[in-house]
Amino acid sequence: MRAALLSTTSVSTAAPVATIAPVAFHRLAVERTYPTELSAAVARGAVVVDIRSNAERAAQGTLPGALAISADLVAERLDPSGPGRLVLAVDRDVEWILVSSDGASSHGVVTELHAQGLRRVTHLVGGYDAIRAARLIGAVAEAQHVAQDVARVTAH
Repeated sequence: MRAALLSTTSVSTAAPVATIAPVAFHRLAVERTYPTELSAAVARGAVVVDIRSNAERAAQGTLPGALAISADLVAERLDPSGPGRLVLAVDRDVEWILVSSDGASSHGVVTELHAQGLRRVTHLVGGYDAIRAARLIGAVAEAQHVAQDVARVTAH
């Protein structure tokens, strides 16, 4: 396939742009979740992971219902084949939404997780700052599956 693409590029510069660009744009599109999409994503079962440091969470506030996992451990915890995986990391198609302070840090982590083969990992555009500005701090905790998980944990 690569040979065909190279031969096409040498013949015409217009064809490869039409062929390659949609794939590149599609890849970028699956890496992002916008704050306005957060409630719907969580309602369909997406797991939100707060990758901010403890100091950032203490200064900015918590994100109720999100898993708090530091950025340096998230790759190990979300990898379904790893020994340190979370129970929720059942396969490579779990939908994960990573949240950093401003959205910039989480984008790099998403790229790393895609390289590991996790297919449905996105980062929240604008991060925690955007969630707070949109007044969506409670959006994660309001999802039914999150409320059920909290009830199970607190019942013990």
